[in-house]
Amino acid sequence: MASLNFEKEKDSFRKFYDSNCKLFEKAKKAYIRIISSSLKGTDIGEVTKIEGRVKDKEECLKKFNRKYQSKLEADEHPYEIKDYLSDLIGIRIICLYEDQIEMVSEVLKQRFKIIDVTDKISAVESTEDSFGYKGLHMDLALNDQMSSLPKYQQYADYPFEVQIRSLIQDAWSVLDHKIKYKKSIPNDLKRRINVLSALFELADREFKEIRNSTTELIQQATVAPISDPLDDSRETAGQSSTAVSEKTVNAFSFLRVAGHFFRDFEFEDYKVDDFVQDILKLHSGFQKSDLHKSLNQKLKTIRDYSDYFMAKNPDNTFSPYTSIRHCLYLYDPETFSRILSKGPKNRFEGWLRAYLEDDA
Repeated sequence: MASLNFEKEKDSFRKFYDSNCKLFEKAKKAYIRIISSSLKGTDIGEVTKIEGRVKDKEECLKKFNRKYQSKLEADEHPYEIKDYLSDLIGIRIICLYEDQIEMVSEVLKQRFKIIDVTDKISAVESTEDSFGYKGLHMDLALNDQMSSLPKYQQYADYPFEVQIRSLIQDAWSVLDHKIKYKKSIPNDLKRRINVLSALFELADREFKEIRNSTTELIQQATVAPISDPLDDSRETAGQSSTAVSEKTVNAFSFLRVAGHFFRDFEFEDYKVDDFVQDILKLHSGFQKSDLHKSLNQKLKTIRDYSDYFMAKNPDNTFSPYTSIRHCLYLYDPETFSRILSKGPKNRFEGWLRAYLEDDA
């Protein structure tokens, strides 16, 4: 029963906590499962981490003492400590980018009952001389529909807090908590902390802009012609070196050309990045049109070789990357002499001699 006796209520809360701590852990795991399931299949994109914790018993008491006790007792308002701890169970969601935070929150608003929302992003940004970690905090509970389900009924009385942050905001929050004495400090030290906070904010913004620019380049590459008009001179009087360099093959134009010839193959971004760099190390001015020309002219021959190789070596593979390497070598053996290692090159040249003799 609620009272104004803090010692009595502390003892009551400790008993409540100890008798329900296993249930708190089960509720935490259930909330993580529900959130994970709710975010799958949405347009939000990658969420790097969803994790949870049950707040330490003594930390709960310290928070109540710090935030609520004085006012409740001054107002002579009887209390039970457990009723004022919406974050006894806490869930943290880490997004890659800041603009995913609002998208995640909208999904949670549709899935759970909203108790309270604290926007620490707006709070920090609206105060010029303030610093601290950003993020969106939501106090949630199971909605009536979920509470009525047998598997969730036991958790109906346990609200929880969700913290939604970007990856950069989460990194800053870890460091922010390591900075001591942030309030009563000299102005020069306060400015240095503010500069550091601003750098993290700038990094967050730049990661988002890089993502947007990358997406735009991929879309442009998708709709662009597969092959640019061929220009054997590479740099005419009316064409600057900058214009030429813009036509140099990159990850996006590579995907456009390679994807046309290998429609059923999924090119992974990091492998594409490395493969394009391998090409440019051997020919720094290699263009998208060169890549298209090499595949257009040589791929039929390489597919014949692939069939031969796989018949002889059924346990091996001959991936699109391998096919493209052979096409480049066949297209320009001098420039791309090192695109194939010694063993594969010797095998291919031996087959090629026999292949050409059969055609003669």
